[in-house]
Amino acid sequence: MPVYVALLRGVNVVGSSVMKMEALRELCCGLRFQDVQTYVQSGNIVFRSREMKESTLARKIASAIETKFGFRPEVMLRTPSELRAVVAANPFAKRTDIHPSKLLVNFLLEPPSTELRTKIEAVQPLSSEEIHLIGRELFIYFPTGIGASKTRGVLDRLLKTSATGRNWNSVTNVLAMAEKLEG
Repeated sequence: MPVYVALLRGVNVVGSSVMKMEALRELCCGLRFQDVQTYVQSGNIVFRSREMKESTLARKIASAIETKFGFRPEVMLRTPSELRAVVAANPFAKRTDIHPSKLLVNFLLEPPSTELRTKIEAVQPLSSEEIHLIGRELFIYFPTGIGASKTRGVLDRLLKTSATGRNWNSVTNVLAMAEKLEG
């Protein structure tokens, strides 16, 4: 049975769209997912499902959350092999000056269009921030922290698709959980 990772957008951020991860696990078990696990409080779910169509899985999760919790998050799904590709594509991997908690990977719902890719690549990051768009992921390094970034606001306005960000520690930990489920 395939393993999936669901990354929910905007869950438990600054007191909005609040849900406990135990309740989220129960909800996913009710959807007949197997071996459901969550990681931290930001809506990272690792599970097995007989359903092979990712769009169907994402809709099921979003609809069930809306019914139970009263809000509908965007759901970005990735397979373990897709997450391995994200880790392998990390443009900062060989650098020793990168702090993992300041490296953010934005997982895009849809692949960026050529026009969007061109616009993002033209963004001149402020201060020492760095950005790289690779596939459906936007890697951003914020050496002075995410909170003070002006580059992030520019990128958020440019994106014409939903995205959810995870720091590098979360990306690698969720991948490790998914790989363990793969056996």
